[in-house]
Order: sequence, then C-alpha cells, then structure tokens
Amino acid sequence: MTTRPEAGCVTDPLKRVLGAQVRDLRLARRLSQEGLAEELGVSTRYLAGIERGERNLTLDSVDALAEQLEVEAQSLIVRR
Repeated sequence: MTTRPEAGCVTDPLKRVLGAQVRDLRLARRLSQEGLAEELGVSTRYLAGIERGERNLTLDSVDALAEQLEVEAQSLIVRR
C-alpha cells in the first residue's frame, strides 16, 4: 500500500516562486496590490495570498496575472 504525500507539499515551492515573481513584477511596474487586484477582479487579500505563496491558482488565473504584468505565463513559475 502506498501513502499519499501531504496535501500541497509538492506545489508549495512552486506557489512560493510564483508569488515572489508576481510581487517582484508588480513592484517593478510600480503597481499597488490594490490596483493589480482591481484589474484582475480579485480582492487585495487574495492577491496578497498569491504573493505569499498561499493560494492555488488555475491556469486561467496564471494567464490573467501574466497578461496584467505583461509577461509570458511560464515566466511566473521559473526561478530567476
């Protein structure tokens, strides 16, 4: 019998990378969390959770973030 890994353990590093990339790109573009959240149609609290690596995002959400930050979606999940 195999055991399942704890929920989220595999994606946690990816969520942290994505969150850091979103934060860095947002700041580089001089966008506030409030402004970016409004453009995305999400709450500031939700966006803050993304930036802290606490949220699981759909591919559509990653694509929307990339569009607003004017980058390719894959660049959000690649470590720099």
